[in-house]
Amino acid sequence: MLSQNFLDTPKRISKPRDFGLTALIDNGVPTRYFTDVVESDAALIDVVKFGWCTAMVTSELEKKIQCLIDNDVMFYFGGTLFEKALAQKKLDAFYRFLKHYNCQIVEISNGTLPLSIEEKGKHIADFAEEFYVLSEVGKKDIDEADNMPISQWIAEIHADLAAGAKRVILEARESGKSGICDAQGRLRSDLVESISNAQFNSSDAIWEAPTKALQTKLIAALGPNVNLGNIAFGDVIGLETLRLGIRSDTFSLYDGPDGRFVEPEAKPSRFSTGVERRRKLEGAGKNEWPQPATLIPGMVRLK
Repeated sequence: MLSQNFLDTPKRISKPRDFGLTALIDNGVPTRYFTDVVESDAALIDVVKFGWCTAMVTSELEKKIQCLIDNDVMFYFGGTLFEKALAQKKLDAFYRFLKHYNCQIVEISNGTLPLSIEEKGKHIADFAEEFYVLSEVGKKDIDEADNMPISQWIAEIHADLAAGAKRVILEARESGKSGICDAQGRLRSDLVESISNAQFNSSDAIWEAPTKALQTKLIAALGPNVNLGNIAFGDVIGLETLRLGIRSDTFSLYDGPDGRFVEPEAKPSRFSTGVERRRKLEGAGKNEWPQPATLIPGMVRLK
């Protein structure tokens, strides 16, 4: 929290943090704009995703990555790059690419490529031996997304975490019109409620929320410290004001019956998950589960 804030606002944990993450998407923004935002707002940015396969055509990729390293912001490449490499049987080259840029996070997804849960799990397990794995659940095609039952969402989330994923990204695309949203960009409240009530740690999920409407709905439903992804570079400050209830859309979100500020209760975590999940799923008390995995602290300067 910045020292000049004299208002009553929800507690926000400083970086590095386990929850309340803000994950940006770089869809090819100009380098100077990229560095300006990161240098100005690094305290509010936890991780940047180089969207889809933009890294293949970004001429100043190393400059952008070095800026992130210098400002303690993590980075990774979008799941589409993994899927394209897999489709072309170039996972070895993909692995070397990650190592070349000292990328410690990898996203494993099946949003476009028709990978089964079992096939996806094998890749998660393989990469989890060396990387911090983020999996993504949900389809990019709106028709496929609409036909994906809630039970499949929950089953895939549990399967990915059990295979070794540290966190699960919930698909909404950059448009905010697929996955957890309908074609009009409206949040699927029944899906959000079902996922948030499933037996896994709420901080293990990163909800893609590229629009103000989605950000507002998810903050209202899951609290100011919900993990949010696919945030545009121009929305860093705006999102933080939504979280803190100092923007019109969330202005009264934390007001009590008498209009005074009430610190929102932390959403209780039902279970933590990860590599140990299968072995502990039966007979484990809630307090026996490990804490959710933090983002990897520290980065090594590129050579």
